Amino acid sequence: MQNKLRLAFPIVLAAFALSACATTSSQTPLSDASDVALGQSAYADGPIIQPVAVLEDSRCPTNARCIWAGRVRVKMLWIRGNGDKQPFEITLGESTPIADGSITLEAVRPDKMTNVELKPTDYRFSFRFAGGL
Repeated sequence: MQNKLRLAFPIVLAAFALSACATTSSQTPLSDASDVALGQSAYADGPIIQPVAVLEDSRCPTNARCIWAGRVRVKMLWIRGNGDKQPFEITLGESTPIADGSITLEAVRPDKMTNVELKPTDYRFSFRFAGGL
């Protein structure tokens, strides 16, 4: 009976290890940060980042005339090497300090239109990281 218990422990341990691998592989970050959806993580030339929510999208619709061009602000997570997630905000066209450099939200898609309401799942973002060793 004791031999069976000794054999069962490594088998159970291996099953847990394999199940952990299976769940994390579906969350592998995108290889670049040129087309990232809300909730996706991506390598941004070094740091792993993840857009979480659109806080503001006051861009002027492309089929309208506006006095102000507007802006886009996004709630983000920086996923550090130890797994910690550090929240920060980023604004379209502005660089934000992160890691050992700065990150810029370069583009937001799709364009805003007066007759179309964008859903969170519609958004795609492009980021660029400058810095590093």
